[in-house]
Amino acid sequence: MISRDPNELLTQARSGSRVALARLLTYVESGGPLHRQTVAEAYRSTSPYVIGITGPPGAGKSTLTDRLISEALSAGSFDGQHPFATIAILAVDPTSPFTGGAILGDRVRMQEHATDDRVFIRSMATRGHLGGLSLAVPDAIRVLGAVGFSVVLVETVGVGQMEVEIASAADTTIVVTIPGAGDSMQANKAGLLEVADLFVVNKADRPDISSVRRDLEQMLDLGGERAWRPTITETVATDGRGLPELWAAITEHRLFIERDDTFMERRRMRTRVELQRVLSAVVSNRVRELANGDAYEAQVARLVSGQCDPYTAADVLLQS
Repeated sequence: MISRDPNELLTQARSGSRVALARLLTYVESGGPLHRQTVAEAYRSTSPYVIGITGPPGAGKSTLTDRLISEALSAGSFDGQHPFATIAILAVDPTSPFTGGAILGDRVRMQEHATDDRVFIRSMATRGHLGGLSLAVPDAIRVLGAVGFSVVLVETVGVGQMEVEIASAADTTIVVTIPGAGDSMQANKAGLLEVADLFVVNKADRPDISSVRRDLEQMLDLGGERAWRPTITETVATDGRGLPELWAAITEHRLFIERDDTFMERRRMRTRVELQRVLSAVVSNRVRELANGDAYEAQVARLVSGQCDPYTAADVLLQS
């Protein structure tokens, strides 16, 4: 019997119940008291290592993610000393205008691992959030860590310049590009050069692969010196070419940030961003509450009659 109590669900999920885990993530997406209770318990656990995968639509991110799952499970660890046996994927999709749910359903493109007990895949809707990452995603990552997943892949929708938001939720950020679509220039405009830890030129069997790599190298040169220079890996996700090299690059980046003492600083910055988003959401909800009722209408009437200005009216509402 699957419980509805978040604490009991966490216990069941830690024992291997995927149904309990799915219900917890539903609480996280839905919001409300059960969401708050779930998150309160999850934040007492260690956060997993998060690998963000972003890039334009059609770049092959879902197929690449599917192949990367196999590579990660085959490698079994980052450093050969701390193995992990399970991996979770959050596929953040556009929101359906009819149901509010995820449209694309990346699980359809990850059939190889759909029944793998070591893998958990969840599609999450952006729910209108332009950055491609809903407010629920950081909380979902925490829940996955709380039930035992040490590695989480977050694949986001490709919706343009706001995709840089993935960097605030990931320890390692991968930007996927493809030849022939001007993606390297778009990446520069979107600010992805500043947030990318790794570049993947997917569909590398296409013509002009060398020009894409050259453009990225030149843009990295123009970006100035950095402690970590993003690596560029060429892949053909459909047949697995370049995936061992990509996982090796991810491993190298993790070991680098741990050696360079930037790992905890990244986590601290990530936590700051999470708190800021939650604070913004709480304040927005409060504003919506204030913008209804008799007190609000009274201030509107005062404004219409010229008895006060909007700032004074806002101060009165906030003080109430």
